Amino acid sequence: MAEMRYSPKDEQALMTELWDPEIAEDPEKFVLFNYPWGQDGTPLHKRSGPRSWQREDLQEIADHIKSNKALIAKGEMPRPFRKSTVSGRGPGKSALVSWLTNWQMSCNIGSTCILAANTEEQLKSKTMAEVGKWFTLGINSHWFDKTVMSVTPATWYRKLLEDELKVDCGYYYAKAILWSEENPDAFAGAHNPLGMMLLFDEASGIPKAVWSVSEGFFTEPDLHRYWMVYSNGRRNNGQFYDTHEGLHPWPRRRQLDSRTVEDIDTSVLEAIIQDHGPDSDEARIEVYGQFPDTGENQFIEHSRISGAAEREVEQDEGAPLILGLDVARGGKAKSVARFRKGRDARSIGVVRWAKLSNIELAHKVAELIDYYQPDAVNVDAGQGSGVIDYLRDVMGYKVNEVWFGGKADKPERWGNKRIEMYADLRDWLPGAAIDNDPRLKRDLGGLRRYQPKNRDVWFLEPKQYDGELDDSDALALTFAVKVARRDTRTAKRRRPRVIHGVDYNVFGNNYR
Repeated sequence: MAEMRYSPKDEQALMTELWDPEIAEDPEKFVLFNYPWGQDGTPLHKRSGPRSWQREDLQEIADHIKSNKALIAKGEMPRPFRKSTVSGRGPGKSALVSWLTNWQMSCNIGSTCILAANTEEQLKSKTMAEVGKWFTLGINSHWFDKTVMSVTPATWYRKLLEDELKVDCGYYYAKAILWSEENPDAFAGAHNPLGMMLLFDEASGIPKAVWSVSEGFFTEPDLHRYWMVYSNGRRNNGQFYDTHEGLHPWPRRRQLDSRTVEDIDTSVLEAIIQDHGPDSDEARIEVYGQFPDTGENQFIEHSRISGAAEREVEQDEGAPLILGLDVARGGKAKSVARFRKGRDARSIGVVRWAKLSNIELAHKVAELIDYYQPDAVNVDAGQGSGVIDYLRDVMGYKVNEVWFGGKADKPERWGNKRIEMYADLRDWLPGAAIDNDPRLKRDLGGLRRYQPKNRDVWFLEPKQYDGELDDSDALALTFAVKVARRDTRTAKRRRPRVIHGVDYNVFGNNYR
């Protein structure tokens, strides 16, 4: 158990130094002051300080504190600090996590620091081992007691804070917390008005439920609220991926190529590139600090998706126009309509509706049909049976009923109609154009295939009914049936009409 190392006078001088705003509100200055950089007989005798990217991150926090204090001075609410870093191998992420933990505990007295990682083994043997090492190297290491999973104030130090400074030490700790995907609420932590820091190491493997619970750590409008996440980009889906490339990317994020970091043996990195190829996922993950193009069992590569989102539209007037409709399944889901004309799935914008009855949705779809005159209308039969029946039997429209779980046209390869439609969509993407919609790209990139035991055909993992895949399912439905080209047919088509005097070119992203 740690004891007071210096005389009371010297101990007071050290506290005064570390708690001075010059250091306490500048993590970079704290790191330079607290550790024995360049000193003989220490593990840091060959190092003069943090690496450049680490300094930049520490300085960014100092700037954030200044901005928050300015907001408070104007009577406004301080803002939390959130940053996500994806990197290659070995740039010093764990060291930075350790310095931030030490700074939070040393300078924001009474505050809380929570650490989480991908696995229990990662948390115990790597993350917390690194934290313990840097606490031991600190000039104030005797202020704290360390265990495998926590750092807490030493008894003498805690008593001083509570008796002399009246600091509430009830939540004053740095603690590693194991998460449970089955019981994410067990991860939920305390609210601490003296400061809260949440650090995720190897964050790519931490599930969505834990991220959602973590939002609750930052509801108190306190000055010191920090959430930093770090990882290699091992998965091209999930919450960590979303902080960089998803629907709601974090405003502060860093993509770190390990070859740009000083004091790293780049020969190891170059060997990875040489062995696996410059365009390999191994190079992307281990060296470039990027996300893989193709994840485990991923059905559609991200390069195909991003290429289609960036490609110019190729007009083909003779191609058939096909409408795909995915009907909402309740909850957050929306009914989605998407059009495709040859290799163009962008020019006619996506239409989404929320909380419509079958009859209301059927009328909305009928308006689209009347205006755009598609050559085929393909509707998901699983949830859309009522819409299909009303369009057919009451309104007289020709609609193709598509069962995602139905038999594929090539049953020797595909387990059902769903994966077969997506396979056609996948093969269509090179040379095609889709809208640069993060929901569509997320849905397409999130598809995973699997092969049941003792079967030679492929399936897609079940759809999650929480608002995901509505967009991609609507596009996939445009591949449900084969439709002849317009320029091979001689029958005259009925001209589109304006409905009730309204020009329905306003359909698209703004139509609800």
